[in-house]
Amino acid sequence: MNSTNEKYYALLGIIGPFVTYLSIWVSIMFSPWFSWQRNALSDLGHSIKSEVAPIFNLGLLLTGFLIIMYTVTVFKKHAKYTSICLITSAIILQLVATFDEVYGSLHDVVSVLFFVSIWITSVVNAIEKKSLLALMAFIVGLSSWILYGMKVYRAGIAVPEIISFVAVASLLQLSAIKIYFEKNDFITSAH
Repeated sequence: MNSTNEKYYALLGIIGPFVTYLSIWVSIMFSPWFSWQRNALSDLGHSIKSEVAPIFNLGLLLTGFLIIMYTVTVFKKHAKYTSICLITSAIILQLVATFDEVYGSLHDVVSVLFFVSIWITSVVNAIEKKSLLALMAFIVGLSSWILYGMKVYRAGIAVPEIISFVAVASLLQLSAIKIYFEKNDFITSAH
């Protein structure tokens, strides 16, 4: 693959998470009932109770697709083991949208698997690339859930969900930016 194609594919890693941010933002804007103090993000994707479910779920599906395309085209040669984990996380993200809250416990399982998978992806990247940033993404994401579980702060489950996603998505986007600008150090350095 030539460097021009790599740049185009690297853009998918930058754009992918923004699709989720946009779908969440639009969904919240059209859902006056949504509350960061009471709700889970997946409440926006409930195909019966949420009028914005198509927007929210399509955003997750499209993000998963873009991340998979980014990973299989350019990221895999920069971080082989992280790539395997990242593809798995992207597929599970698509399952969160496919098996929305209507599916009850199946949705709960795929949601938990998604967050566990992004933490594993962060840890694998921290080890594979000796990345302090990846370790920090893991710590931030996991800490948000621990603090939520300990009731250190009052909020709905949407808060640790978005914190975890942003931490790992930032790591992903930074890797894509570095590939785009052909900086082969830090996260994307080759062995």
